[in-house]
Amino acid sequence: MTPAELSRTVLHAVRRAVDDGELSVTVPERAVVTEPGPGGCGDFATTIALQLARPAGQPALRVAEILRIRLAEAEGVRDVVVTGPGFLNISLDEQVDPVAGLVREIREKGARYGYGDALAGQVVALRVPYEVRAEVVADAVVRLVGTQGGRATVEHGEPANLRPVPAPEDPAPLGPDAARWALLHPAPHDRPRITADHLIQRESNPLFRVRYAHARIRALSRNAARLGFSAEPGPIGLVPQLGVGISGTYARSGGRRPGVSTEAAGDPFGTSASAGGHSLLGTLAHADAGPLVGPGSADPDPGRLLGPANADSGPLDPLNTGTTPSAPPGPADALPLPPHANTPTPTPLPLLTPLAAHPRILAVAATRRAPDRLARHLVTVADAVLPLLPCVLPVGEEKPSAAHRARLALAEAAGTVLAGGLSLLGIDAPEHL
Repeated sequence: MTPAELSRTVLHAVRRAVDDGELSVTVPERAVVTEPGPGGCGDFATTIALQLARPAGQPALRVAEILRIRLAEAEGVRDVVVTGPGFLNISLDEQVDPVAGLVREIREKGARYGYGDALAGQVVALRVPYEVRAEVVADAVVRLVGTQGGRATVEHGEPANLRPVPAPEDPAPLGPDAARWALLHPAPHDRPRITADHLIQRESNPLFRVRYAHARIRALSRNAARLGFSAEPGPIGLVPQLGVGISGTYARSGGRRPGVSTEAAGDPFGTSASAGGHSLLGTLAHADAGPLVGPGSADPDPGRLLGPANADSGPLDPLNTGTTPSAPPGPADALPLPPHANTPTPTPLPLLTPLAAHPRILAVAATRRAPDRLARHLVTVADAVLPLLPCVLPVGEEKPSAAHRARLALAEAAGTVLAGGLSLLGIDAPEHL
Protein backbone atom coordinates (compact mmCIF):
# COMPACT_ATOMS: atom_id res chain seq x y z
CA MET A 1 0.00 0.00 0.00
CA THR A 2 1.54 3.28 -1.11
CA PRO A 3 0.87 6.57 0.70
CA ALA A 4 -1.41 7.57 -2.17
CA GLU A 5 -3.41 4.38 -1.74
CA LEU A 6 -3.56 4.92 2.02
CA SER A 7 -4.84 8.44 1.42
CA ARG A 8 -7.64 7.02 -0.70
CA THR A 9 -8.36 4.48 2.05
CA VAL A 10 -8.74 7.33 4.57
CA LEU A 11 -11.12 9.18 2.24
CA HIS A 12 -13.12 5.98 1.78
CA ALA A 13 -13.47 5.73 5.56
CA VAL A 14 -14.76 9.31 5.66
CA ARG A 15 -17.22 8.55 2.87
CA ARG A 16 -18.50 5.48 4.70
CA ALA A 17 -19.00 7.50 7.88
CA VAL A 18 -20.98 10.10 5.92
CA ASP A 19 -23.09 7.43 4.23
CA ASP A 20 -23.80 5.85 7.63
CA GLY A 21 -25.00 9.20 8.97
CA GLU A 22 -22.29 9.47 11.65
CA LEU A 23 -20.62 12.46 10.02
CA SER A 24 -22.32 15.34 8.25
CA VAL A 25 -19.49 16.80 6.19
CA THR A 26 -18.37 17.23 2.62
CA VAL A 27 -15.82 14.55 1.81
CA PRO A 28 -12.52 16.37 1.17
CA GLU A 29 -10.68 15.97 -2.10
CA ARG A 30 -7.59 14.57 -0.42
CA ALA A 31 -6.29 13.32 2.90
CA VAL A 32 -2.66 14.02 3.75
CA VAL A 33 -0.72 11.15 5.33
CA THR A 34 2.74 11.69 6.78
CA GLU A 35 5.15 9.96 9.13
CA PRO A 36 3.95 10.05 12.76
CA GLY A 37 5.09 13.06 14.76
CA PRO A 38 6.34 13.16 18.36
CA GLY A 39 4.13 11.01 20.55
CA GLY A 40 2.78 9.15 17.54
CA CYS A 41 3.18 5.53 16.53
CA GLY A 42 2.70 3.21 13.58
CA ASP A 43 3.73 3.71 9.97
CA PHE A 44 1.71 6.78 9.00
CA ALA A 45 -0.44 9.45 10.60
CA THR A 46 -3.20 11.77 9.37
CA THR A 47 -4.90 14.86 10.77
CA ILE A 48 -8.14 14.27 8.88
CA ALA A 49 -10.17 14.12 12.11
CA LEU A 50 -8.93 17.55 13.18
CA GLN A 51 -9.72 18.85 9.71
CA LEU A 52 -13.32 17.59 9.82
CA ALA A 53 -14.14 18.32 13.47
CA ARG A 54 -15.44 21.87 12.99
CA PRO A 55 -17.58 21.24 9.87
CA ALA A 56 -18.93 18.06 11.51
CA GLY A 57 -19.84 19.95 14.69
CA GLN A 58 -18.22 17.26 16.83
CA PRO A 59 -15.07 17.02 18.96
CA ALA A 60 -12.00 15.93 17.03
CA LEU A 61 -11.56 12.89 19.29
CA ARG A 62 -15.10 11.75 18.49
CA VAL A 63 -14.49 12.16 14.75
CA ALA A 64 -11.20 10.29 15.10
CA GLU A 65 -12.90 7.38 16.86
CA ILE A 66 -15.56 7.18 14.14
CA LEU A 67 -12.88 7.00 11.46
CA ARG A 68 -10.63 4.69 13.49
CA ILE A 69 -13.25 1.94 13.50
CA ARG A 70 -13.62 2.07 9.73
CA LEU A 71 -9.92 2.38 8.98
CA ALA A 72 -9.15 -0.64 11.15
CA GLU A 73 -11.41 -2.72 8.88
CA ALA A 74 -9.58 -1.69 5.70
CA GLU A 75 -7.47 -4.22 3.84
CA GLY A 76 -3.76 -3.84 4.55
CA VAL A 77 -4.29 -1.94 7.82
CA ARG A 78 -3.15 -3.77 10.95
CA ASP A 79 -4.00 -1.23 13.63
CA VAL A 80 -5.18 2.36 14.12
CA VAL A 81 -4.44 4.35 17.27
CA VAL A 82 -5.77 7.79 18.22
CA THR A 83 -3.24 10.06 19.95
CA GLY A 84 -3.18 13.67 21.09
CA PRO A 85 -6.13 15.87 20.14
CA GLY A 86 -7.21 13.48 17.38
CA PHE A 87 -4.29 12.23 15.32
CA LEU A 88 -4.94 8.90 13.60
CA ASN A 89 -1.82 6.70 13.65
CA ILE A 90 -1.99 3.86 11.15
CA SER A 91 0.04 0.65 11.20
CA LEU A 92 0.11 -1.42 8.03
CA ASP A 93 0.20 -5.19 7.76
CA GLU A 94 3.74 -6.54 7.83
CA GLN A 95 3.48 -7.88 4.31
CA VAL A 96 2.49 -4.44 3.04
CA ASP A 97 5.59 -2.54 1.94
CA PRO A 98 4.69 1.09 1.15
CA VAL A 99 8.27 1.86 0.13
CA ALA A 100 8.49 -0.86 -2.52
CA GLY A 101 5.01 -0.04 -3.83
CA LEU A 102 5.80 3.64 -4.27
CA VAL A 103 9.20 2.93 -5.82
CA ARG A 104 7.63 0.56 -8.35
CA GLU A 105 5.08 3.20 -9.29
CA ILE A 106 7.76 5.83 -9.84
CA ARG A 107 9.89 3.42 -11.88
CA GLU A 108 6.93 2.48 -14.06
CA LYS A 109 5.91 6.07 -14.79
CA GLY A 110 9.38 7.54 -14.96
CA ALA A 111 9.51 11.27 -15.67
CA ARG A 112 5.71 11.31 -15.93
CA TYR A 113 5.28 10.30 -12.29
CA GLY A 114 2.90 12.78 -10.69
CA TYR A 115 1.10 13.72 -13.90
CA GLY A 116 -2.66 13.92 -13.48
CA ASP A 117 -5.89 15.24 -14.98
CA ALA A 118 -6.70 18.17 -12.67
CA LEU A 119 -6.88 20.49 -15.69
CA ALA A 120 -7.90 17.95 -18.32
CA GLY A 121 -9.43 19.62 -21.37
CA GLN A 122 -8.95 23.14 -19.98
CA VAL A 123 -7.20 26.03 -21.71
CA VAL A 124 -5.43 28.37 -19.29
CA ALA A 125 -4.92 31.83 -20.77
CA LEU A 126 -1.96 33.67 -19.27
CA ARG A 127 -1.46 37.39 -19.82
CA VAL A 128 1.87 38.70 -18.59
CA PRO A 129 3.75 42.01 -18.75
CA TYR A 130 6.98 42.42 -20.69
CA GLU A 131 9.28 41.54 -17.79
CA VAL A 132 11.87 38.77 -17.42
CA ARG A 133 10.50 37.15 -14.27
CA ALA A 134 6.96 37.13 -15.60
CA GLU A 135 8.22 35.47 -18.79
CA VAL A 136 10.11 32.76 -16.89
CA VAL A 137 7.22 32.05 -14.50
CA ALA A 138 4.78 31.85 -17.41
CA ASP A 139 7.05 29.38 -19.21
CA ALA A 140 7.15 27.14 -16.13
CA VAL A 141 3.37 27.39 -15.66
CA VAL A 142 2.85 26.27 -19.27
CA ARG A 143 4.86 23.13 -18.54
CA LEU A 144 3.05 22.49 -15.25
CA VAL A 145 -0.39 22.90 -16.80
CA GLY A 146 0.62 20.29 -19.36
CA THR A 147 1.30 17.78 -16.57
CA GLN A 148 -2.35 18.03 -15.55
CA GLY A 149 -3.82 17.46 -19.00
CA GLY A 150 -4.42 21.13 -19.77
CA ARG A 151 -3.01 23.61 -22.25
CA ALA A 152 -1.75 27.09 -21.48
CA THR A 153 -1.41 30.07 -23.80
CA VAL A 154 0.73 33.15 -23.13
CA GLU A 155 -0.04 36.69 -24.27
CA HIS A 156 1.57 40.01 -23.38
CA GLY A 157 -0.20 43.14 -22.33
CA GLU A 158 -2.59 44.55 -19.78
CA PRO A 159 -4.49 43.70 -17.72
CA ALA A 160 -2.06 40.96 -16.69
CA ASN A 161 -3.31 37.94 -14.73
CA LEU A 162 0.19 36.68 -13.91
CA ARG A 163 2.37 39.40 -12.44
CA PRO A 164 5.09 38.25 -10.02
CA VAL A 165 7.22 40.87 -8.28
CA PRO A 166 9.75 41.94 -10.93
CA ALA A 167 13.42 41.06 -10.68
CA PRO A 168 15.47 43.96 -9.31
CA GLU A 169 18.14 43.46 -11.98
CA ASP A 170 19.02 41.36 -15.00
CA PRO A 171 19.58 37.72 -13.87
CA ALA A 172 21.40 36.71 -17.07
CA PRO A 173 24.92 36.95 -15.53
CA LEU A 174 24.00 34.04 -13.24
CA GLY A 175 23.70 31.70 -16.21
CA PRO A 176 20.49 30.04 -17.45
CA ASP A 177 19.97 27.50 -14.66
CA ALA A 178 20.79 29.69 -11.67
CA ALA A 179 18.89 32.60 -13.22
CA ARG A 180 15.72 30.54 -13.64
CA TRP A 181 16.02 29.18 -10.09
CA ALA A 182 16.51 32.70 -8.69
CA LEU A 183 13.28 33.78 -10.40
CA LEU A 184 11.19 30.66 -9.73
CA HIS A 185 12.13 29.59 -6.19
CA PRO A 186 10.70 32.64 -4.35
CA ALA A 187 6.92 32.98 -4.05
CA PRO A 188 5.44 35.34 -6.69
CA HIS A 189 4.84 38.06 -4.08
CA ASP A 190 8.48 37.94 -2.88
CA ARG A 191 11.23 39.94 -4.53
CA PRO A 192 13.83 37.57 -6.01
CA ARG A 193 17.48 37.85 -4.99
CA ILE A 194 19.74 38.17 -8.01
CA THR A 195 23.01 37.41 -6.24
CA ALA A 196 26.00 35.12 -6.59
CA ASP A 197 24.62 33.04 -3.70
CA HIS A 198 22.86 30.95 -6.33
CA LEU A 199 26.24 29.88 -7.72
CA ILE A 200 27.87 28.90 -4.44
CA GLN A 201 28.42 25.15 -4.14
CA ARG A 202 27.52 24.85 -0.48
CA GLU A 203 24.71 23.54 1.64
CA SER A 204 23.30 27.05 2.05
CA ASN A 205 22.38 27.09 -1.67
CA PRO A 206 19.09 25.19 -2.27
CA LEU A 207 19.76 24.80 -6.01
CA PHE A 208 23.12 23.23 -5.28
CA ARG A 209 21.54 20.77 -2.82
CA VAL A 210 18.98 19.65 -5.40
CA ARG A 211 21.48 19.23 -8.23
CA TYR A 212 24.09 17.67 -5.96
CA ALA A 213 21.59 15.08 -4.71
CA HIS A 214 20.70 14.17 -8.30
CA ALA A 215 24.35 13.88 -9.35
CA ARG A 216 25.14 11.73 -6.30
CA ILE A 217 22.28 9.38 -7.15
CA ARG A 218 23.46 9.03 -10.73
CA ALA A 219 26.98 8.29 -9.48
CA LEU A 220 25.62 5.59 -7.16
CA SER A 221 23.83 3.95 -10.09
CA ARG A 222 27.03 3.93 -12.15
CA ASN A 223 29.09 2.50 -9.33
CA ALA A 224 26.46 -0.12 -8.49
CA ALA A 225 26.70 -1.27 -12.11
CA ARG A 226 30.47 -1.62 -11.69
CA LEU A 227 29.84 -3.76 -8.63
CA GLY A 228 27.53 -5.96 -10.67
CA PHE A 229 24.11 -5.10 -9.26
CA SER A 230 21.20 -2.88 -10.19
CA ALA A 231 18.15 -1.39 -8.54
CA GLU A 232 15.24 -3.60 -7.58
CA PRO A 233 12.34 -2.49 -5.35
CA GLY A 234 11.93 -4.43 -2.12
CA PRO A 235 12.52 -4.25 1.63
CA ILE A 236 15.32 -1.77 2.19
CA GLY A 237 16.24 -2.92 5.68
CA LEU A 238 16.40 0.58 7.14
CA VAL A 239 14.55 0.87 10.43
CA PRO A 240 14.82 3.28 13.34
CA GLN A 241 16.66 1.88 16.35
CA LEU A 242 16.72 2.72 20.03
CA GLY A 243 18.26 6.13 20.62
CA VAL A 244 18.12 6.95 16.91
CA GLY A 245 16.45 10.03 15.53
CA ILE A 246 14.34 10.30 12.42
CA SER A 247 17.44 10.70 10.24
CA GLY A 248 19.26 7.76 11.84
CA THR A 249 21.38 9.68 14.32
CA TYR A 250 22.15 8.97 17.94
CA ALA A 251 20.58 11.44 20.31
CA ARG A 252 23.08 10.50 23.01
CA SER A 253 26.04 11.27 20.74
CA GLY A 254 24.84 14.73 19.83
CA GLY A 255 22.86 13.55 16.81
CA ARG A 256 25.65 11.95 14.82
CA ARG A 257 26.54 8.48 13.66
CA PRO A 258 29.42 6.64 15.35
CA GLY A 259 32.72 7.43 13.66
CA VAL A 260 31.61 10.91 12.51
CA SER A 261 32.87 14.00 14.27
CA THR A 262 30.51 16.65 15.59
CA GLU A 263 31.67 19.02 12.84
CA ALA A 264 31.12 16.48 10.10
CA ALA A 265 27.65 15.57 11.40
CA GLY A 266 26.67 19.21 11.16
CA ASP A 267 28.16 19.65 7.69
CA PRO A 268 26.92 16.84 5.41
CA PHE A 269 28.24 18.57 2.30
CA GLY A 270 31.79 18.76 3.66
CA THR A 271 32.18 22.50 3.12
CA SER A 272 32.63 23.82 6.65
CA ALA A 273 35.28 26.48 7.04
CA SER A 274 35.88 25.12 10.53
CA ALA A 275 37.49 22.09 8.91
CA GLY A 276 40.50 24.24 8.16
CA GLY A 277 39.50 24.69 4.53
CA HIS A 278 39.01 20.97 3.95
CA SER A 279 36.03 18.73 3.42
CA LEU A 280 34.91 17.00 6.61
CA LEU A 281 33.34 14.12 4.74
CA GLY A 282 36.12 13.63 2.24
CA THR A 283 35.03 11.39 -0.62
CA LEU A 284 31.35 11.99 0.04
CA ALA A 285 32.03 15.34 -1.57
CA HIS A 286 33.10 13.71 -4.85
CA ALA A 287 30.20 12.11 -6.63
CA ASP A 288 32.09 10.21 -9.30
CA ALA A 289 35.74 11.11 -9.24
CA GLY A 290 38.05 8.13 -9.35
CA PRO A 291 38.55 4.38 -9.30
CA LEU A 292 35.83 2.35 -7.70
CA VAL A 293 36.21 0.96 -4.20
CA GLY A 294 34.33 -2.30 -4.31
CA PRO A 295 33.62 -5.04 -1.83
CA GLY A 296 36.82 -6.42 -0.42
CA SER A 297 38.78 -3.22 -0.98
CA ALA A 298 40.65 -2.39 2.17
CA ASP A 299 41.75 0.94 3.54
CA PRO A 300 44.75 0.84 5.89
CA ASP A 301 42.83 2.99 8.36
CA PRO A 302 39.09 2.33 7.87
CA GLY A 303 38.11 4.88 10.49
CA ARG A 304 39.82 7.87 8.93
CA LEU A 305 38.13 10.50 6.77
CA LEU A 306 39.34 10.23 3.21
CA GLY A 307 40.24 12.70 0.50
CA PRO A 308 40.16 16.34 1.70
CA ALA A 309 38.65 18.84 -0.70
CA ASN A 310 39.06 22.60 -1.00
CA ALA A 311 36.40 24.32 1.09
CA ASP A 312 36.56 27.58 -0.83
CA SER A 313 35.64 25.85 -4.06
CA GLY A 314 32.90 23.72 -2.53
CA PRO A 315 32.80 19.94 -2.55
CA LEU A 316 32.41 19.72 -6.32
CA ASP A 317 35.38 21.76 -7.52
CA PRO A 318 35.13 21.19 -11.30
CA LEU A 319 32.30 23.73 -11.54
CA ASN A 320 34.22 26.45 -9.70
CA THR A 321 37.01 27.89 -11.75
CA GLY A 322 40.05 29.58 -10.36
CA THR A 323 40.59 27.22 -7.45
CA THR A 324 42.55 24.05 -7.02
CA PRO A 325 41.66 21.23 -4.67
CA SER A 326 44.14 20.86 -1.85
CA ALA A 327 44.37 17.13 -2.59
CA PRO A 328 43.16 14.82 -5.36
CA PRO A 329 39.68 13.48 -4.85
CA GLY A 330 39.43 10.09 -3.19
CA PRO A 331 37.87 6.94 -4.60
CA ALA A 332 34.48 7.41 -6.20
CA ASP A 333 31.62 7.12 -3.80
CA ALA A 334 33.79 5.51 -1.14
CA LEU A 335 32.06 5.91 2.18
CA PRO A 336 34.11 7.42 4.98
CA LEU A 337 32.33 5.41 7.66
CA PRO A 338 33.47 1.86 8.40
CA PRO A 339 30.79 -0.80 8.76
CA HIS A 340 29.53 -1.09 12.34
CA ALA A 341 27.33 -3.90 13.46
CA ASN A 342 25.35 -1.57 15.69
CA THR A 343 25.46 1.55 13.54
CA PRO A 344 21.94 2.83 12.87
CA THR A 345 20.82 3.69 9.37
CA PRO A 346 18.26 6.27 8.24
CA THR A 347 14.57 5.48 8.19
CA PRO A 348 12.97 5.90 4.74
CA LEU A 349 9.89 7.73 6.03
CA PRO A 350 11.28 11.29 5.69
CA LEU A 351 11.89 10.53 2.00
CA LEU A 352 8.73 8.51 1.45
CA THR A 353 6.46 11.40 2.41
CA PRO A 354 7.69 13.97 -0.16
CA LEU A 355 7.93 11.33 -2.90
CA ALA A 356 4.31 10.35 -2.29
CA ALA A 357 3.28 14.01 -2.20
CA HIS A 358 4.80 14.77 -5.61
CA PRO A 359 1.56 14.26 -7.60
CA ARG A 360 -0.28 16.60 -5.24
CA ILE A 361 2.47 19.23 -5.46
CA LEU A 362 2.36 19.16 -9.27
CA ALA A 363 -1.42 19.57 -9.25
CA VAL A 364 -1.25 22.48 -6.80
CA ALA A 365 1.58 24.17 -8.70
CA ALA A 366 -0.36 23.89 -11.97
CA THR A 367 -3.78 24.96 -10.72
CA ARG A 368 -2.43 27.86 -8.65
CA ARG A 369 0.16 28.93 -11.25
CA ALA A 370 2.85 28.58 -8.61
CA PRO A 371 6.08 26.95 -9.84
CA ASP A 372 7.68 28.05 -6.56
CA ARG A 373 5.72 25.24 -4.89
CA LEU A 374 7.53 22.71 -7.06
CA ALA A 375 10.93 24.35 -6.51
CA ARG A 376 10.58 24.21 -2.73
CA HIS A 377 9.31 20.63 -2.95
CA LEU A 378 12.46 19.59 -4.82
CA VAL A 379 14.56 21.01 -1.98
CA THR A 380 12.54 18.90 0.46
CA VAL A 381 13.14 15.75 -1.61
CA ALA A 382 16.87 16.46 -1.89
CA ASP A 383 17.24 17.08 1.84
CA ALA A 384 15.36 13.84 2.58
CA VAL A 385 17.36 11.62 0.21
CA LEU A 386 20.88 12.80 1.10
CA PRO A 387 21.05 10.97 4.48
CA LEU A 388 20.11 7.73 2.69
CA LEU A 389 22.88 7.81 0.09
CA PRO A 390 25.81 6.63 2.27
CA CYS A 391 23.87 3.41 2.97
CA VAL A 392 23.20 2.46 -0.66
CA LEU A 393 26.46 0.79 -1.72
CA PRO A 394 28.18 -2.07 0.13
CA VAL A 395 31.08 -1.05 2.34
CA GLY A 396 34.33 -2.92 2.91
CA GLU A 397 33.75 -6.69 2.95
CA GLU A 398 30.00 -6.37 2.40
CA LYS A 399 28.53 -8.06 -0.65
CA PRO A 400 25.65 -6.53 -2.63
CA SER A 401 22.38 -7.75 -1.12
CA ALA A 402 18.68 -7.40 -1.82
CA ALA A 403 18.62 -4.53 0.67
CA HIS A 404 21.30 -2.67 -1.30
CA ARG A 405 19.32 -3.16 -4.51
CA ALA A 406 16.17 -1.86 -2.80
CA ARG A 407 17.98 1.17 -1.37
CA LEU A 408 19.37 1.95 -4.80
CA ALA A 409 15.86 1.70 -6.25
CA LEU A 410 14.56 4.15 -3.62
CA ALA A 411 17.42 6.56 -4.30
CA GLU A 412 16.83 6.33 -8.05
CA ALA A 413 13.12 7.03 -7.50
CA ALA A 414 14.10 10.23 -5.72
CA GLY A 415 16.46 11.02 -8.60
CA THR A 416 13.59 10.57 -11.06
CA VAL A 417 11.47 13.06 -9.12
CA LEU A 418 14.35 15.55 -8.90
CA ALA A 419 15.16 15.28 -12.61
CA GLY A 420 11.52 15.53 -13.64
CA GLY A 421 10.90 18.52 -11.40
CA LEU A 422 14.00 20.38 -12.59
CA SER A 423 12.99 19.72 -16.19
CA LEU A 424 9.56 21.25 -15.57
CA LEU A 425 11.29 24.34 -14.22
CA GLY A 426 13.53 24.45 -17.30
CA ILE A 427 16.67 23.65 -15.31
CA ASP A 428 19.30 21.05 -16.17
CA ALA A 429 19.64 17.96 -13.94
CA PRO A 430 23.36 17.10 -14.23
CA GLU A 431 24.71 13.58 -14.42
CA HIS A 432 28.02 14.85 -13.05
CA LEU A 433 28.99 17.85 -10.98
